[in-house]
Amino acid sequence: MIAGALALAGAAAATWWFVSHRTPAARYVTATVSEGPISRAITASGSVNPVVTVQVGAFVSGNIQTLSCDFNTRVSKGQVCATIDPRPYQLTADQARAGLQTAQAQEVKDKASLQYADLTYNRDAKLLALNSISQEAVDSALSLRDQARAAIELDGATIRQRQAALDAAQVNLGYTRILSPVDGTVISRNVNIGQTVAASFQTPTLFLIAQDLTKMQVDTNVSESDIAGAAPGAAATFTVSAFPGRRFKGRVSQVRQAPVSVQNVITYDVVIAADNPDLLLKPGMTATTKIIIDSRDHVLRVPEQALHFTPSATRPTAGGQRAGGQRTGGQTPPQVWVLNGQSPAPVRVTTGLDDGAFVEITGGDLKAGDQVIVSASRTPRKPAAAAGAPPRLGP
Repeated sequence: MIAGALALAGAAAATWWFVSHRTPAARYVTATVSEGPISRAITASGSVNPVVTVQVGAFVSGNIQTLSCDFNTRVSKGQVCATIDPRPYQLTADQARAGLQTAQAQEVKDKASLQYADLTYNRDAKLLALNSISQEAVDSALSLRDQARAAIELDGATIRQRQAALDAAQVNLGYTRILSPVDGTVISRNVNIGQTVAASFQTPTLFLIAQDLTKMQVDTNVSESDIAGAAPGAAATFTVSAFPGRRFKGRVSQVRQAPVSVQNVITYDVVIAADNPDLLLKPGMTATTKIIIDSRDHVLRVPEQALHFTPSATRPTAGGQRAGGQRTGGQTPPQVWVLNGQSPAPVRVTTGLDDGAFVEITGGDLKAGDQVIVSASRTPRKPAAAAGAPPRLGP
């Protein structure tokens, strides 16, 4: 009896161990081989800016007297946007004009003196020929005539100097009218009526005017490892957080040669030109860009995971499951695995363009609609109720 009970208990324990520890069946995750576009791109972030942004400043200091331009104001070239109190500069111009008139009047007076000195000298020269006057008197008349001529030349220089002072005063007076240098839209206003601007050390910026908001550009920073793929004329797309479902199109218009170094990381400024006819893009928006290096349309493609999958290694995890589909790179030649019934079978392929998500298939026995394995898992089976814990031996 005891021997029979021990044999029965041993058989039950062996059955329980086998059922609970047997290798679970593999479950494969597949993806469909499809036809579609595939492209290789450089991803970078940047900001949206107007193509031309003009800073309008003040050349002279003073108090803002009037303000006629505000945010989003459409302005034309030469339009007055603000005025600085012109009275101090008007007084300076009036003083310069009075100084010029004084110099001109002095010139008229000195010309009259020259005529008198010339007349006196000619008369004394004739009297000297008649021995009616001394040589000293003639020499004195000649000196007075030469002095009068020199005074005329001095008056001419003084007039030019006073004229320059008047011109400078009028220029400064003109600078009290802040004009728009271009046709565009005011995107920033930094002053208010009554505010005093000081232009002693540097020109203060009063307005920022975007010349044409229907033409925008994205200034991106491309790393030095990717800059070789960014060429002028390359197609590009970008998205902004304000319109997450919309992809804007553009083209690389410029690759700037100046390096940008931030914490020893070298990047280059790549400018992407884009149309903005609906004015959806605003200055300063953050853009995520893709610069297309190469692209294909209507090609056979598989997910990249399919090329890294092999069913050869399935390892148990801590939770009792087995991780399937070990991804190994560098297979030579590349291959994918397809399901042949319930068993995976390898298929040799030739690959082309890779965009990080899909890989172009240029040769092999794959066709659109085939199912390729991208991953696998093993789910342990629970032991049957009859094969529970081994029975305890009774007394």
